Amino acid sequence: MAEQRQEQRDGRDAREDARTVGEPRGRGVRDEEARAWGDLVAAARRTVADGLVVGTSGNVSVRVGDTVLVTPSGVPYDRLTPGDVTGVGLDGRQVLGTLVPTSELPMHLAVYRSTGARAVVHTHAVHATAVSTLVPELPAIHYMSAALGGAVRVAPYATYGTEELAENMLHALADRTACLLRNHGTIAYGDTLDQAYDRTAQLEWMCRLWLTASSVPGLTPSLLSAEQVAEVGEKLRGYGQRT
Repeated sequence: MAEQRQEQRDGRDAREDARTVGEPRGRGVRDEEARAWGDLVAAARRTVADGLVVGTSGNVSVRVGDTVLVTPSGVPYDRLTPGDVTGVGLDGRQVLGTLVPTSELPMHLAVYRSTGARAVVHTHAVHATAVSTLVPELPAIHYMSAALGGAVRVAPYATYGTEELAENMLHALADRTACLLRNHGTIAYGDTLDQAYDRTAQLEWMCRLWLTASSVPGLTPSLLSAEQVAEVGEKLRGYGQRT
């Protein structure tokens, strides 16, 4: 009888847990948010296809008004559907969806609160993570360092998902649009998802370039001066097609 009563209690607990998890939090999804979610999922899948992420080891977010749409924790990107929209307010309170937001939410929110960012991409890219274990900043090995604001700093290590990591990241991001996270990975932001993604890919490429050049025995890579990088930064302001 005692076992039967325990089974009944367990059954009730399971049903109550299912209702709690399955209940949508907050309001309904707006059209602009639905479109942004589609773009976010596409960008997240691209991080895997391009080798910047393995499994669910990165995360992507985009800001729509005062709502931050973000990839959920531990869900493979190829399984995300239009009905999986996950969103939080700038205070971290979940306002959209039933899935738990990424564990790296503190980093994403710190970027949005401190900058004009509209999108953030975080990865565990191999070459960038390797560089994060070797030097305090990625040397100016290529003029495209200017696209990220200069030599890319490495934020001191802290446990993933913590406010300490978010604070370390913000210091490394001062006057930059990307940084490395020691023994962890990368984070980059932009005005659009495409821009944040491009900066992430550019950072990984420069890390690979520096590692390759540094591996030649007896030779040391030439580096650009701060003045040379700044000059390129000015030229990049007018780069591309004018609309």
